[in-house]
Amino acid sequence: MSNPMLQLIVLAAIAVFLILRLRGVLGTRDGFERPPVEDRSASGDFDLVVDDTRSNAPDDDLADHVDPSSPAYAALAAMKRAEPSFSLGEFLAGAKYAYEMILVAFEKGDLEPVRPFLSPEVTAAFDSVIEARRAAGQTVEAQFLGTRETALQGAEFDPATRQAELTVRFVGEMISAVKGADGMVVEGDPKSPRKQRDTWTFERVMGSEDPNWRLVATGV
Repeated sequence: MSNPMLQLIVLAAIAVFLILRLRGVLGTRDGFERPPVEDRSASGDFDLVVDDTRSNAPDDDLADHVDPSSPAYAALAAMKRAEPSFSLGEFLAGAKYAYEMILVAFEKGDLEPVRPFLSPEVTAAFDSVIEARRAAGQTVEAQFLGTRETALQGAEFDPATRQAELTVRFVGEMISAVKGADGMVVEGDPKSPRKQRDTWTFERVMGSEDPNWRLVATGV
């Protein structure tokens, strides 16, 4: 092979090596990349196209429980802006535990362990039922079997006061019987389980130091 041909091959190899190195450097990018912008230099129009799909993507923690197009989702998103550490999934898990704990305390007639989680209005309503049973000489035998359903039903948020209200639907199962002073069953069945359906509303000021949600309303 002649010297001129050999030199040409060597120079070509060096050129290919340099091109590959250059592409390797320019092709390595970290972080956000803007999408390609159409070249409109000929017309003088340089409108910038910005990809905002990430900022508009639904929050999975919320979307798993509520329609992203609903007012409840908007209220929940506002709660998260007021308190970024808020998790709807964790709230519902805590609400399920609170439901079981409060329901059992009410049936047993002893609200002391759960009073910090009750509003004054709910406490007064529960106490009145408990006192009426005691006055009539009634006792309650109750066994909670578990919560079968816990679902968010509604959400409201006041940005001015940062007051949040979450309404949750529960379906539980329990055995409960109310016995009179003579020991006879006057309500319920001590042997057969029954479904317990409740709709409870919890309230809290987002961003406050107190992490506890309080039960402020009950319904069916």
